[in-house]
Amino acid sequence: MKVSEYPGGLPTPKLDGVEVVARYSPNANGRDFIVGDIHGMFSHFRALLDEVDFDTTKDRVFSVGDLVDRGPESAQALDWLAKPWFFCCRGNHEQFAIDSVDPEQLELWVGQNGGEWWLELDVLQREEFRNQFYQLPLAIEVETAHGIVGIVHADVPPLLSWNQFMDLLEARDRNAAFYAMWSRNRIQGHRTTLPVEGTVVRIYCGHTPTRRTVKLDNVYYIDTGAVYIQDGYDQAMLTMVEIQPEEHQEYAISTALPV
Repeated sequence: MKVSEYPGGLPTPKLDGVEVVARYSPNANGRDFIVGDIHGMFSHFRALLDEVDFDTTKDRVFSVGDLVDRGPESAQALDWLAKPWFFCCRGNHEQFAIDSVDPEQLELWVGQNGGEWWLELDVLQREEFRNQFYQLPLAIEVETAHGIVGIVHADVPPLLSWNQFMDLLEARDRNAAFYAMWSRNRIQGHRTTLPVEGTVVRIYCGHTPTRRTVKLDNVYYIDTGAVYIQDGYDQAMLTMVEIQPEEHQEYAISTALPV
């Protein structure tokens, strides 16, 4: 079964040697959260963790990806990836960093997609970011008391079950990888919004900024535009969702306020 090829002149994602789908056992002692696109707004992320009394000894947080770009603290991303309780999908902005070895992709990223912070790094720092981002999976599964929760940066292809999609990703299918990081078809109404079938009960995505979280059947979009306070959007929020032991409990912090 094939996924419709994502349009555009983007390079083929390299996935050799990568755990494309990361799977996590139930958290028997603490809570699990999923956070939307952070985009370099790590001070607000830290404040949101404080608001929910996040316990680093037993709680976990999973990111839908796009840790970097546009926000002022993008260079902190590796510090967060080093934390034993923080786990992340590869978003299209992590892919920009990986692909920046190509001068054309570097120009596209820095000139139009918020990668200016990259120019302040030295060669060794850039290589470390690329290496760390390259290791990020394209999808995550988390076992909870309510069933398996799926996490992917952008979208799940129409008419594919979650399991079929995971099979394609693990087979290093190019089109499936593009869909995972780039598609907005479902949320923009270009494809079916039928529930995604398979072993997962719910799926969480980011990538497409919205004024508030959006639920399309069993797919939730939780990028509430945290970084767009940089562009004057005064309703910008960073959203995080508790998925264990609560089934779906949303928390949010305004990025219009200093922290």
